[in-house]
Amino acid sequence: MKKINALTVLFYLLMVAQAIQSQNIAQWRGINRDGNYAEQNLLKVWPEAGPKLLWSTEILGSGFASPVISGDKIYINGGKDSTSYLFAFDLKGNLLWKSPNGPEYAGKDYGSNFPGARSAPTVYNDLIYVTSGIGRIACFDAATGKEKWAVNMISDLGGKANYFGYSESLFVDEKQVYCFPGGSETNVAALDKYTGKVVWTSKALGDQVSYSSPLMIQLPQRNILVTLSREYLLALDAKNGNLLWSFKEDSVKQEGTYCNTPIYDGGFIYDVSGVEKGSGAYKLELASDGMSVKEIWKNSRIKNSFGGFVKVQDQLFCASKDNKLKSLDTNTGLVVDSISNLRGSVIFADNQLYCYSDNGNMALIRPTGAKMELVSKFKVEKGTKEHFSNPVITNGVLYIRHGNALMAYEIK
Repeated sequence: MKKINALTVLFYLLMVAQAIQSQNIAQWRGINRDGNYAEQNLLKVWPEAGPKLLWSTEILGSGFASPVISGDKIYINGGKDSTSYLFAFDLKGNLLWKSPNGPEYAGKDYGSNFPGARSAPTVYNDLIYVTSGIGRIACFDAATGKEKWAVNMISDLGGKANYFGYSESLFVDEKQVYCFPGGSETNVAALDKYTGKVVWTSKALGDQVSYSSPLMIQLPQRNILVTLSREYLLALDAKNGNLLWSFKEDSVKQEGTYCNTPIYDGGFIYDVSGVEKGSGAYKLELASDGMSVKEIWKNSRIKNSFGGFVKVQDQLFCASKDNKLKSLDTNTGLVVDSISNLRGSVIFADNQLYCYSDNGNMALIRPTGAKMELVSKFKVEKGTKEHFSNPVITNGVLYIRHGNALMAYEIK
């Protein structure tokens, strides 16, 4: 009997692995949206001038959107001549096509200092899903760039954009596209991935949209969509949009300008947010049925509006508002190490941290247990405006977007 059970389990695991391999998914901050990239044999030290620049292009226009790499193509959003575009490049930086997605965010008053594309595309098999900064969701053919369908979150779904526009990188599964219009009635919605038709809408808490991208947690009883509104971390049943629970963020300033995606690992949810006040970094225990959460710890001294964070074993690494890259013990929430003069986007690959700082420095950091060592760094010289994008690592290449420029560095 034990032999039969073992064979059954093995068959199931093989079927799951085959199903995963048959799905070509590329999205915001990696396959699990957690900033961890499954790369090996990367450079442990960079040359003084930085790793070799393979190629660069400066045709993206304005924006901060990160690229995604799917197979032999690179997809990235940009804003040119007040229009949102989805660009497709080959792995040598040659433009294959670009497709318009309506007007792009231009902003007003202070917001006009930060025009352009915000969100990363999501690739699922042969389709690409994008949203402009003013809320036009569109589905494109990955090979040709032909638009399949489009929905406007404001005019079609009754949404309400935040001060700096929509920045959500859409989550897509085998049937649906999930989005956060932010309206008082249609707060969150699920769309049919092939037609754009509404599957369900949820009032949720009726709270305004933030700039975060959602996370899907798959549990035996249900799948739950976890996202951030202006003031709350909240979870919805992915099947019907029913609100399961909410957790008060209390981090509001300038329309809730935090953009981080929560991380789920081992039954716990981690998040880092906050500008001047609020929750900061925290750890929640998720009930096995997904119906509730319990606070484990909170460190309100860690302030991180955007740039992301990564979890590596029992450490949480993130850059904080006080211009330091910090290591937190995930069991206690206490800071155990820090490196000064580093604040920006953080990802992890091959036992190394990569921090793209908002001063334009790209840093390579080696964590050893709780401790961190700055190994190498170089200055990103190309591009325009702020260094806000999240870097991406695929097939031994480090991709950095800086305003109108996309650069590819060899790090293998």
